[in-house]
Amino acid sequence: MTAAFPTERWFWFDPPFHAGRSALLHKQPDDIWRIDLQLDRYADPAVEKQPENVRPRIARMLGHDKFEFEWISLYKFQCRRMDRFIHGRVIFAGDAAHQVSPFGARGANSGLEDAENLAWKLDRILRKTSPEALLDSYDIERSTAADENIRESTRSTDFMAPNSHQEARLRKAVLSLAKETEFGKRMVNAGRLSVPSVYDSPLSTADRDQWHGGPRPGASMPDAPVAAPSGEDMFLTDAFVLERERFALLAFGNGADHDLPEGMGAIRIGGEGGLVDSQGLAGRRYDAEPGTAYLLRPDGYVAARFRHPTRAALDAALSRACGLN
Repeated sequence: MTAAFPTERWFWFDPPFHAGRSALLHKQPDDIWRIDLQLDRYADPAVEKQPENVRPRIARMLGHDKFEFEWISLYKFQCRRMDRFIHGRVIFAGDAAHQVSPFGARGANSGLEDAENLAWKLDRILRKTSPEALLDSYDIERSTAADENIRESTRSTDFMAPNSHQEARLRKAVLSLAKETEFGKRMVNAGRLSVPSVYDSPLSTADRDQWHGGPRPGASMPDAPVAAPSGEDMFLTDAFVLERERFALLAFGNGADHDLPEGMGAIRIGGEGGLVDSQGLAGRRYDAEPGTAYLLRPDGYVAARFRHPTRAALDAALSRACGLN
């Protein structure tokens, strides 16, 4: 079907063409459009997916019947996870470990985060630079992240497809408020987009300095536009990737070099030969002062942060992050 609908996803709550239920429209490649229509919980799947029953609904939605079907199917929301993600020598990740509803981009993103969390830990164990007990942190960190994704996904699906009269009344009230108030618009939940979880992890070193912002230990590193010493525009995460998946110290220069543990990479902002934070965004996002430094794990999470790190403090934080104490 050729149509002039915009690229972004459209979402309807209680539209006139599908009264009392939700509908979604997603643009796909090659003039294909994905349309999701919520069904009554007591609907007969075999009957509902018959083309002769689907076509009138789509025609009411589009206002015409000039379309052909590529595929018709039914699905149900699933939100669940395994109790543990590690069983002996078998490690579970992605959809094998947890499932969420398809709203908020939480499925694929959480699977990728599982892999990034696990890869560097397995690498260290296989190279015998960390004990096997380091894998316990994979289960701790990623099972907690799965709980967060399930909680947020469930809230979205309860709003989009109410399972009780109380949930339906809440949605009706929110939609009514959204027509007239800004706070009502913010309460409409069509799928909160996925964001990295913040780990309460045994690998993190607790703050000892005073901070007014910035990512705390256990949080994912924020990105920011910077410039290379050559003047070439880049992002902070580009510089992190160049460190080749190892621990790295992100330092906001005060003119002094740090005494780094063996094998630790360095990303310096400011000073001679450092990255240039011309817009000041990196400094603001990291609550940086001259001398501020962040110890980043190979998966881009903050292991520790310091106002003025010493070699002893770096050694201790690195040891903790590698599961050595």
